[in-house]
Formats: sequence, structure tokens, C-alpha cells
Amino acid sequence: MDWVEFPSLGRRDLRDLRLAVDGSFKEFTRAYGETLESIFEPLKTFLVALESLLITSPWPLVLLALLAIVFLMSRSVKITVGSMVALLLIGYFGMWEDTMRTIAMVAVCTLVAIVCGIPIGILMARSDRVQAFVNPVLDLMQTMPSFVYLIPVVMIFGLGKVPGVIAVVIYAIPPMIRLTNLGIRLVDTDVLEAADAFGSSAWQKLTNVQLPLALPTIMAGINQCIMMSLAMVVVASMIGVKGLGQPVLQAINNQYFTMGVMNGLAIVAIAIIFDRATQAYGKRLQKHSEVVHG
Repeated sequence: MDWVEFPSLGRRDLRDLRLAVDGSFKEFTRAYGETLESIFEPLKTFLVALESLLITSPWPLVLLALLAIVFLMSRSVKITVGSMVALLLIGYFGMWEDTMRTIAMVAVCTLVAIVCGIPIGILMARSDRVQAFVNPVLDLMQTMPSFVYLIPVVMIFGLGKVPGVIAVVIYAIPPMIRLTNLGIRLVDTDVLEAADAFGSSAWQKLTNVQLPLALPTIMAGINQCIMMSLAMVVVASMIGVKGLGQPVLQAINNQYFTMGVMNGLAIVAIAIIFDRATQAYGKRLQKHSEVVHG
């Protein structure tokens, strides 16, 4: 036995294996590609409509609406004024339209992650078997390089908004699921026993006790989800997603330092606005639950 060269599959066998897997996947995309595209058509329509609303509406109205959301979440004049200054600077430097596209993309991806992630997190919290099955999948989603899972997504859906949303959601949803699971599992057992003593059903216990008490942790999951969605903006631009990621990609290709820095700073500004607003909202929820439940 040769102890120097590591035993490996022969080149011909390896080539046959790759051809078989690639061929099967191509047949799958030909057979079910159109069906899968039609399933995601409502999501694409919603994203296009939101994007169009943000871009075609008068900018003062959009700015006021965004600042109102930030103030309602944070109840902080300092954060609201900081957000106004950041958004005005973004518009002044000609990045308003791309910023609105990015906000629409992040909003839709976060919404999809919440709708899909919270039920999975609840299932994990209620069953150790589900947790044992889902945890390795989440590990895979978080550690797999994003460029790798872009390949099958692009093969099925081509370039455009839908593959971008799918890629961003795959990358951003794990913290949403993990923190929902953690928040529910950390609910005090004494509180659950009290709910049992009052004859609460499983549904009443979940909706009236576990989810309200876990809400600050779930908000932390939403915060992480938004941050990871923004982190994927530049990568998603490689498959045709418009927004602040595309100018950054152009700057990399053409070595335009200023363009790259300005659009990168705009992404950072949006991330800080979302982060401060959601963190402040999470802290308010935490204080409220402490007051209500002692």
C-alpha cells in the first residue's frame, strides 16, 4: 500500500459521479423549474410593488414614514434625528433609489424569515427530536459558503429578484429560528406550572405565556436576521439583485474606490438605523415583560 499518496476516487469515477449529479439536477430543473417559479411569483409581485412604492412616492413622504417607524419602535428623538441625518446624506449623495431598493429587499426577506422561522423555532422548542434534526440543518445553512448555494438557486430560477430573496433568506433565517427556540425554552418553569394549574391548554400557554415572555429574545432574532440580510446585499447583487450592492460590485470590478466606499457606508448607515431601532424596541419589550411578570 502506498502510504504517501492519499487513497482517492479515480478521475473517471469522479467525473462520472459529477456528470450523474449534475445531469439529475438539470433534469429536475427542467421538470419542476416552472412550477417552483410560479410558487414564488406572489413573493416577487409583493417585492416589486413595495420597491415601486418606495421609489415612485415623493421622497419627503417616504422619509417621514421611515422616521415615524423608527420613532415608534425606539421612542428616542436621538435615534430618529440620527436616522434623518443619515437618510438625508444618502439622498444628497445620489444613493436614494438604490437605498429604497435595498430597504424593500431587506424588509421582504425579514418578513419571509419571520413567517417561516418562528413556527420552526416553536416546533424545536416543543420537541427535542425536531431540535436534534433541525440544528444540523441550521449549522449547514450558516457555514456553507453563500456562493455555493447560489448555484442551484440560479439554475432553477435564473437571475433576478426571486433567487436573491431565497439566497438572502437561507443565509439570514437561522438566528431567527435559534433565538425563537431559545426564548421559549428559557421561559421560567414556575410560570408554566402556574399556567397549567389554571387549566391552560397548550395553545393558550403558547400564545399567552411563552411567546409574550420570549418576545425580547425573538426581537433579538429579528435584529440578527436584518443584519445578516444586509450583509448579503453585495453577494445577492451578483445574481442580478438591484440596490446598494450593485454599485459596490461595479466598484470592485472597475476599481472605483470612492463609489465602493460611499455605497458601503450607505449599507452601514441602514444597518445602524435598523439595529438601533430594533434593539430599543427589544429593550422596551424586556422592561414591559419585567413589569408585568415581576
